Amino acid sequence: MLKQLRDLHAQALDELDKVDNSRELELWRVRHLGKKSTLTEILRSLATLPLEERPKIGALANEIKKTLESSLEEKKKLLQEALLSSPQKSARLDVTLPGRALPIGRLHPTTQILNEICDVFKNMGFQVIEGPDVEWDYYNFEALNIPEHHPAREMFATLWIDTDVGGKARLLRTHTSPMQIRMMERERPPIRVIVPGRAYRYEATDATHESMFYQVEGLAVDKGITLADLKGTLFDLCRCLFGEERKVRFRCDYFPFVEPGVEVAIGCSGCDGAGCRLCGYSGWIEILGAGMVHPDVLARVDIDPELYSGFAFGLGVERIPMLHYGIDDIRLFYSNDLRFLRQF
Repeated sequence: MLKQLRDLHAQALDELDKVDNSRELELWRVRHLGKKSTLTEILRSLATLPLEERPKIGALANEIKKTLESSLEEKKKLLQEALLSSPQKSARLDVTLPGRALPIGRLHPTTQILNEICDVFKNMGFQVIEGPDVEWDYYNFEALNIPEHHPAREMFATLWIDTDVGGKARLLRTHTSPMQIRMMERERPPIRVIVPGRAYRYEATDATHESMFYQVEGLAVDKGITLADLKGTLFDLCRCLFGEERKVRFRCDYFPFVEPGVEVAIGCSGCDGAGCRLCGYSGWIEILGAGMVHPDVLARVDIDPELYSGFAFGLGVERIPMLHYGIDDIRLFYSNDLRFLRQF
């Protein structure tokens, strides 16, 4: 076996001298130093040899392995130096050429508009917070004046997770409004927060509906807050997002957790208010719901409605870039189609 090892060593070095490219060098490495090489098999079989032969054969095999590994590294350096020193002889490499530009990633359009909305409210003194996607029935419905069997629950196609966890029910939140209650439970007025996040509805998807979408919930609670404060805040938001000249309309609407409730719409950019397919020929496009926080909601979190008042609003985030860029199908935002995403 000692003679076999010496012959193997000589043969490997002789073959290495003839290698002149990286591909052949890798084949040489596999053949002489790989897991199935003769040298590796000899090292693995040492335990089967007689005790008196093991030290000599083991020492020689390990020495040969180290020598071959060292020769391999030297050959790699020589091949690399040869390649770099003679670029004119190889059509594959020209070190004077500029590098290839890598594609640059960018933010998703939903993330871009979320950041823009948050910046608007941060400039008004609002704090940005987040809440859990999996929510208790109490925070999602009951604490917001929507008890069990209330007709308003039909407004929300709910994705229930389980309905009996210690007598409580859990669900994927249908809106970001539960953070109103959580925030008022742990903080005392004055409160000014917005809550960006995902909401979930169990409904069929189409051009204007998705089972998962983004909302921004807003809440302000303090002494002396009126509907005029709500209108001023939302006017500023609409003008920051859609321009100073865009018309904004407030109309009465119903939401169980606010009183009075309002619907906010902007003038349609597609027809300038004349009426078109985009706005349903009304000249207006609804973008959010809002209102003054219901006194019962304040009382439920131990905030005196005789002393404090507040307003809340909820904004569908995808609606904003759809209006900005004339996108007619909300499903495009979550289709992962690079042809669509690269436009933003």
